Amino acid sequence: MELRQGSILLMILALLSPRTLSMRFELSSADTKCIGEDIHEKSMSIGKYFIVNPNEDHPLPTSHKINVHVMPPKGKVMHEAYKVEAGQFSFTALESGNYITCITAIDHKPETTLTIDFDWKSGVLSNQWSTVAKKSQVVMMEFQVKDLMETVNSIHEEMFYLREREEEMQELNKSTNSKMAWLSFVSLGFCLSVAGLQFWHLRTFFEKKKLI
Repeated sequence: MELRQGSILLMILALLSPRTLSMRFELSSADTKCIGEDIHEKSMSIGKYFIVNPNEDHPLPTSHKINVHVMPPKGKVMHEAYKVEAGQFSFTALESGNYITCITAIDHKPETTLTIDFDWKSGVLSNQWSTVAKKSQVVMMEFQVKDLMETVNSIHEEMFYLREREEEMQELNKSTNSKMAWLSFVSLGFCLSVAGLQFWHLRTFFEKKKLI
């Protein structure tokens, strides 16, 4: 009985004990690194990742983007992100097993080396998890706001471009209408001149033949 109680206690401690996987590694363009973590069922897990800026005084280069996939032992992908600089994921494990996170540097020429900071925590620590989750949500909201701002700026620039194109088309239409009006007047004058010459020629011919 005591042995059984001890086994149950060890199992509970294993479920409740937090695990932290924190690392920094380098990835070359188009390379992939996968990290596995053995997580027990119903355990909470939160991960954060970001590309270390090689020059803090400047924004990250366009070549510094990654694709991220988090996969359970079985089933569909739990988290995926494409061409991002940073992000986070959180989930409660539905089954025990090896959960895998794969990070891929986007293909870029010339080849670039990225430094990735990756932090993966799992276990039951309610206070810490809520703090981490809130911070992660703020980070995600910040990136979402940045994406929205870029989208709005892109739409704004597109609207200005379309407006300029519309003004150019209006000027072109005005110019074309003006030229067509002048062409119509010239054509009408030419036709009237030809008709007048034909009338004069016929009249002169008939007068010479004493037909009129």
